[in-house]
Amino acid sequence: MMVKRPPMGFNTWNTFGNRIDEKLIMESADAMVASGLKDAGYEYLVIDDCWSKYERDPETGKIVPDPEKFPHGMRYVSDYVHSRGLKFGMYSCNGVRTCADYPGSFDHEFLDARTFAEYGVDYLKYDNCYRPGSADQRTLYRRMGMALRASGRDIVFSACNWGQDDVWSWIRSTGASLYRSTGDIFDTPESYRNIARSQMDKLGASAPGCFNDMDMLTVGMYGKGLVGSTGCGDADYRSQFALWCMFSCPLMLGCDIRSMNDATRKLITNPELIRIDQDEEARPPIFLQGEGENDRICAFKFLSDGDYALGLFNLSEEDRDLVVLFNDTGLPASAGYAFALTNVFDGSDGGVHREHLRVHVPAHDCVVYRVKLVQP
Repeated sequence: MMVKRPPMGFNTWNTFGNRIDEKLIMESADAMVASGLKDAGYEYLVIDDCWSKYERDPETGKIVPDPEKFPHGMRYVSDYVHSRGLKFGMYSCNGVRTCADYPGSFDHEFLDARTFAEYGVDYLKYDNCYRPGSADQRTLYRRMGMALRASGRDIVFSACNWGQDDVWSWIRSTGASLYRSTGDIFDTPESYRNIARSQMDKLGASAPGCFNDMDMLTVGMYGKGLVGSTGCGDADYRSQFALWCMFSCPLMLGCDIRSMNDATRKLITNPELIRIDQDEEARPPIFLQGEGENDRICAFKFLSDGDYALGLFNLSEEDRDLVVLFNDTGLPASAGYAFALTNVFDGSDGGVHREHLRVHVPAHDCVVYRVKLVQP
């Protein structure tokens, strides 16, 4: 399926792991609508691993939903999600077993794709565990890409191979709509920072049709859930969300959306940040930083409407002044133009600046501007 913009939604794994059931999914669907997430653009509700019985049906060969977790079956859950104006996603794996040791889709790809279509699935996350050593993952992702196309339903294909085997260089050829480019995220400052840094030189491969997926967001988890770890503060969550938006990554929430606080809700529904993430051209940013300066990221991004986005991220443990020289963005002083800035977090006027910008950024935090080219 051709995906023109990075998908937005919610995935159960980060917070709930195997603790999933139809009640949780239906409550989450209700919360996506009531909290304003749906109106903000979040449309996919994705059930991750652990939804099925431990073995396939011996007569049909199909994967069977766990009757204790999903007593009414998956079509019932799918229909409820669709009734709320949302789209429904599920999970499988290219191996014999999934990562949590449930039936995988290896050698059952076409049957499973038809089964997902029967459920009314709109999005498939496809993992990479327990793959036979003799099986080439490129072939297996192509196989599922072909199976989904033959299923009779448009299904977003989310390939999850954790960034192995230079995935960005070949995954588009498999029919995938997005591709996991990293290992699993954890709810720590170090995790999201390392993930973001690891993809800075690889974003040129991400574009409409097949987007770089840096994993589900931990924004709003505060140390709770399966990948709770130490948790992060609001400054780190601002930086994480803004980095994902500047990189045009999918925005798949991992917190419990039924109990978000106001700070989380305000951040993840920020219309200007989402506008940057969902820009139709999805161009990678230019990185403006000196050699070895790993404790800051300064990113400048061309947007499709003629504006630009500028993100200044202080990843250090101390408050700092971050400096951007406009010549490095492509704007020389001799051009006679300047940058007019608007803060995307609070809408405040950031002023008109020529040649350079110096901004004070607290530790772990960021400042992001909408930028217009003007003649002062």
